Amino acid sequence: MSTPAERYQQAKARAVERGTLMPDFRASLGFDLDPFQEQGCQSVAQGKGVLVAAPTGAGKTVVGEFAIFQALAQGRKAFYTTPIKALSNQKYSDLVKVHGARNVGLLTGDTSINSEAQVVVMTTEVLRNMLYADSRTLDGLGYVVMDEVHYLADKFRGAVWEEVILHLPQNVQIISLSATVSNAEEFGGWLDTVRGDTDIIVSEHRPIPLFQHVMVGTKLMDLFAEDVSFDQTAGQQSRAAVNPDLRKLTRPFRPGGRGRRGGSRDRYTPPHPEAARATRPQSIIALDRAALLPAIFFIFSRKGCDNAVHQCAMADLRLTTDAEAAEIAEALEEVAYRIPSDDLEVLEFWSWRDAMMRGYAAHHAGLLPIFKEIVEDLFARGLLKVVFATETLALGINMPARSVVLEKLVKFNGEAHVQISAGEYTQLTGRAGRRGIDIEGHSIVMWNPEVEPEALAGLASKRTYPLNSSFRPTYNMSTNLLAQFGREQTRRILESSFAQYQADRSVVGLARQVQSREESLAGYQKAMQCHLGDFQEYSALRRKLSAAEKNFSRNRQHERRSAAEKSMQAVIRGDVVDLPGSRRFGRAVIVEVDTSLYDPRHTVLTEEARLRRLSVEDLRGPLEIVSRIKVPKAFTGKSPKERKDLAAALRNAIHEHRPPRKDAAGFDYAGSDNFEREVEGLRRQLQDHPCHHCSDREEHARWAERYWKLKKETDRLRRQISGRTNTIAKQFDKVFAVLEHFGYIAPQAEDDEPVITDAGRRLRRIYGERDLLTSRVLETGALNSLNAEELCAVTAALVYQARRDYDRPDPKMPTERVAGVWELMVKSWAQLSDVEEAKGLEPTAPPESGLIWPMYKWARGATLNTCLRGADLAPGDFVRWAKQVIDTLDQLAKNPDLPTRLSKNARKAVDLVKRGVVAYSNVLD
Repeated sequence: MSTPAERYQQAKARAVERGTLMPDFRASLGFDLDPFQEQGCQSVAQGKGVLVAAPTGAGKTVVGEFAIFQALAQGRKAFYTTPIKALSNQKYSDLVKVHGARNVGLLTGDTSINSEAQVVVMTTEVLRNMLYADSRTLDGLGYVVMDEVHYLADKFRGAVWEEVILHLPQNVQIISLSATVSNAEEFGGWLDTVRGDTDIIVSEHRPIPLFQHVMVGTKLMDLFAEDVSFDQTAGQQSRAAVNPDLRKLTRPFRPGGRGRRGGSRDRYTPPHPEAARATRPQSIIALDRAALLPAIFFIFSRKGCDNAVHQCAMADLRLTTDAEAAEIAEALEEVAYRIPSDDLEVLEFWSWRDAMMRGYAAHHAGLLPIFKEIVEDLFARGLLKVVFATETLALGINMPARSVVLEKLVKFNGEAHVQISAGEYTQLTGRAGRRGIDIEGHSIVMWNPEVEPEALAGLASKRTYPLNSSFRPTYNMSTNLLAQFGREQTRRILESSFAQYQADRSVVGLARQVQSREESLAGYQKAMQCHLGDFQEYSALRRKLSAAEKNFSRNRQHERRSAAEKSMQAVIRGDVVDLPGSRRFGRAVIVEVDTSLYDPRHTVLTEEARLRRLSVEDLRGPLEIVSRIKVPKAFTGKSPKERKDLAAALRNAIHEHRPPRKDAAGFDYAGSDNFEREVEGLRRQLQDHPCHHCSDREEHARWAERYWKLKKETDRLRRQISGRTNTIAKQFDKVFAVLEHFGYIAPQAEDDEPVITDAGRRLRRIYGERDLLTSRVLETGALNSLNAEELCAVTAALVYQARRDYDRPDPKMPTERVAGVWELMVKSWAQLSDVEEAKGLEPTAPPESGLIWPMYKWARGATLNTCLRGADLAPGDFVRWAKQVIDTLDQLAKNPDLPTRLSKNARKAVDLVKRGVVAYSNVLD
């Protein structure tokens, strides 16, 4: 029987719900609401905004679904926004099942279904574009659900979320759904400031308890000594002890023993025999025996995921029954039917199908969308038992498992290998435990010698996942705001961003850090004083010399490689070449030229009659064409006699000093004399300095090194403090100056409102990372003369971002017109980046040529296999970039201020790209 206090609370809750749609919504559900879900729904019913922060799988989307339920009942519109198209597609399908296709629409960059429906699911960028275009679709809008709102921390796209929050009409209720973040109150406080009455509801309770383990060999061990769940270990007061058996099994050092002089020391002892790392198939078998499948293995590389599938297949691992395998095969037949037969081989469909039927698969961005979607579907249906995934799976997609396995706690962040944060650990392990299926979830870390149980326990006991704004004004954003609000109001709007809100709160703490560091710097200066002269000046010279030497070396290497690459592209069959720095080859004759655009590997015959493959990596400089001989057309190199005969001809040509062909080019890589002169000058200055001859020079230098390191950190903090007052507005002023420089804003008197020029009006409709560069290329008129296929190719250069940095020359372009636009594009980028650097802005990313040929071939009807040949692109990457090309082309087609011919060609180009695997969309089934 409930207590009087409990009965009072229940009566109070019923009173709050009376007169709202909460009772009807409850009746439509097949489950009882959790307390945080009730609170969220009640806030929506009372007309308030709400921020709901809860763990993955806790059911926070229910609050957004109530807003949709209320909108439909009131005859108002509701938008449901997500950060990625796959999540939009999934949510659209879910809502159609509940409310019917007539009431639900979908808008993404490349898909439009029932866009004027009462409920529309869309990517956040689509809503941002609607706001700037003042779209009629916004009429009657009452609610916006922003799913995965913590995505506003994303470096590249996060600003879009803040733009939407700032620009939505004040009468629109915003329902923000977020992962558990450690500064939810700060974010909610900002929402309350800019949107009005906003409730902050934070739930740290996982509906399915999560238990932490370490797999040592094939032995599954609890991380903590007590049988405690994540909820219990993550509290501030909790200090759960590490399992002593785990510590004993994995400890590589045993205290004890005595040194020669009696001092204690640690002696190395090898880990326990059971700690030998298990193979992936062995690990999966161990999990299967422990009834912990299905499981997601997080591996922080695409190649690692594919290798894991291959290892399991080679081990003949089978996790499915015959009936399950047959059901999987039936689903995959539908996939095979949708893909052109010519492309099945390049996609390695049959080996992928075999692994799927055995119960395991990879999931990463390099796969075709249709492949990823079938993996998600079969895993959700319980047919797949193991998925090897990259961390991108942790975002949004509804794909829970009984267990989550982390192979490593280190990942590559694009610059270096770093330890994953406590927030990332929480996000990844949040997948474990299927609500309504499992009574508990399990996270498992694979042990290796670098995993310390105590450090892992600390990682598993924290919930530090701060939400930090990545907001910055872009050229497109600034032009749109200026057109609507003028300069001063635009500055005020930008100053109300979450980025500025956070900056203002952080200055006090930064000032304290600077004061502490200044005291340490004074001590370091005193410690490095030299009786012979100014050691601070001397140490600055040493640092300058070290930097100059590194630049000189880097410059030489770059020029040497560039010259080598150009020489590889210039040789033809029969050229006798001297191979610099190659001990294996010496001199050789080119017998077969590889026509690949990237990293060609020519076949050569050496003086010793050996056939070899030659690549740029084999060279320390450019090839030197020293002679020429005739290579018989029938030469194959298969018989020893023909190799010996040709080698003899090669030696004769060298001996006789037979000249090379007349048009043979030379390739110099002497490097910059300026660099060398600078280095020599600094060396002389260093040797002439009085402190160079000090007997304590190196001792002073150690203190100087500490001084400069701390000074660099202190200067950075000072810059942060000086820059955090009106940070965003100052950034906007720099963007404004660039726009004015290039004629997007007409110069005005100081007190007059800026006037957007015709070029500025066109820029308002261009969205993307290279918005101003795209606009500058458009303004030249060079795109007007291209046909649709060529337009696809140059658009690809404006959207593509290579996954790796390659230092190599650009390939020959498909046509002269494309080559001309490419040269103009590079020139425009150089001018733009120079102005940006002068104004103190981060330069726009340069255009990239890596997608030009694949996209040109695709637009001309080539197969996927043909398009990817010689390109550093996975099939999934190609499809993803192709859809971004479509999105940009669609912007051109719908821009009313562009020439008719260009808009018409852009529409035609969209149709050329939108075919085959690129056109596939699961929401149209």
